[in-house]
Amino acid sequence: MKVISPCIKEVLLFSKEDEKIRCLTCEHQCLLKINQFGRCKTRKNINDILFTIIYGDISSISLNPIEKKPFFHFFPNSYALTIGSYSCNFNCPWCQNYDISKREPIPDACNYISPEKLVKLALNRTAQGLSYSFNEPTLLLEHSLEAFRIAKTHGLYNNYVTNGYMTLEALKLLIESGLDAMNIDIKGNEQAVKKNCGASVEKVYRNAKFAKEHGVHVEITTLIIPEVNDSEETLKDIASRIKRELGEETPWHVTRYFPQYKFTKPPTPIKTLEKGKEIGIDEGLLYTYLGNVPGHSGENTYCPNCKELLLERFIFDVTKNKLTKDNKCPACGFKIALIN
Repeated sequence: MKVISPCIKEVLLFSKEDEKIRCLTCEHQCLLKINQFGRCKTRKNINDILFTIIYGDISSISLNPIEKKPFFHFFPNSYALTIGSYSCNFNCPWCQNYDISKREPIPDACNYISPEKLVKLALNRTAQGLSYSFNEPTLLLEHSLEAFRIAKTHGLYNNYVTNGYMTLEALKLLIESGLDAMNIDIKGNEQAVKKNCGASVEKVYRNAKFAKEHGVHVEITTLIIPEVNDSEETLKDIASRIKRELGEETPWHVTRYFPQYKFTKPPTPIKTLEKGKEIGIDEGLLYTYLGNVPGHSGENTYCPNCKELLLERFIFDVTKNKLTKDNKCPACGFKIALIN
């Protein structure tokens, strides 16, 4: 594997086609001439070899509660050392992290952190795991694969907070390297995702299903945006597909949008979020949550069988945990789908 500088490194997944190179990291599968960048601005054809220019180029690093991802059924009350880089392979006009996801990388100003150092930082800060988040983590594929392998030798968990648009080849590598959990964005129906993000939601569902079938814990998030994906029809479609393809125990987070980047529409009405939660329940999902609404009861986990309050949350903290040691409801004995 060729290395030009710490942050410029040959990628793992590409193929040569005539005088061009096809990137096989995500499902855009960009076909690139020499000196051409991929859509994500992080892959470049340099002399007929495809390089990432953000290997270990860390824009943000912080110790975060796992609930912030959000993961509500994966190691509750634990902390993950969370990192991100720059740019994205989607072009969502409402991006809530646009300050880094819409910024193109500058290799000469690379803030390099090696996978080995990242794991050491996690251990020094007594984190229970690693999380690749903030911008699209698939763009840090090669870095995360190495970090995940090292993290596993130290007993840490690994997760992605992702738009889920990686190729199956990339997803398989992640799973083989120790990916434990994914929070995947389902941004709307096929038409809305194509129009606003330039992608196909079918690939996202495919990856979510594949990950679940191969032992990865999966939670789904939908940022509900007025006049984009807030119709009852769209929310019913998302909820029913989650149940059908991922199972009734799959947590679904319906979260509140706030005006960012190119979108100036007012924040999502809380009633719309509550309707989304209700739709999730009506479609047979056992665990549907509200997000970005601090103090709302929709942040809590209730027993699907007897409605007992089991996990009480405030923002990113679990303030009360009534589950038994084997994750059962103390009132009725119902087993809660949760990993800890």
